[in-house]
Amino acid sequence: MPDYEIENSFRRQFSDLICGVDEAGRGPLCGPVCAAAVILPPDAEIEGLNDSKKLSESRREQLYDVIMHTAVSVGVGWASPEQIDKLNILNATFSAMRSAIDSMPVKPALALIDGNRAPGLQIPTKCIVKGDSLSMSIAAASVIAKVSRDRLMQDLARQYPQYNLQKHKGYPTREHYELLLKYGVAPIYRRSFLKNLEEKRRQSEG
Repeated sequence: MPDYEIENSFRRQFSDLICGVDEAGRGPLCGPVCAAAVILPPDAEIEGLNDSKKLSESRREQLYDVIMHTAVSVGVGWASPEQIDKLNILNATFSAMRSAIDSMPVKPALALIDGNRAPGLQIPTKCIVKGDSLSMSIAAASVIAKVSRDRLMQDLARQYPQYNLQKHKGYPTREHYELLLKYGVAPIYRRSFLKNLEEKRRQSEG
């Protein structure tokens, strides 16, 4: 379970304005990638907070409200399918992380990034592998990013009901590929992620 050990190790050097940064939506075939940055008060108790992938959808929704109420500052950033196709998913994710930091009403002195690659921020940065399972701030960011993106995908599901986006959130399931082959590629899709679509078509016809 995440705790404040990592944050506390930097507080003397960087003050309490330490944010965790994480993303959601790198793997889906459609929709944007979302990043979030969260500064929590020192030792804020958020019961059950963990890596968003280890939580149920209903629990993430509950924690989203608690985090938004508790946090000193929260920022959310996005990179569109067009940006993903132009920049590639890694650089688009970094762009979303920078946007998340830029949108924070209270600016951090240090950013803790989930993973092993830094997004090129204008503030000191520390990369934490599996940070969403270790750091409370990064775990909070993972929940904010995941819930924000899932809510957007629910909106897109109403606009494009033929793809059942509310079910798979855009991820590359077998059913999703079948619906893509049936209904074609809508503007919300990442063209660079669909390079094997013709192969899927040949397999379905074979």
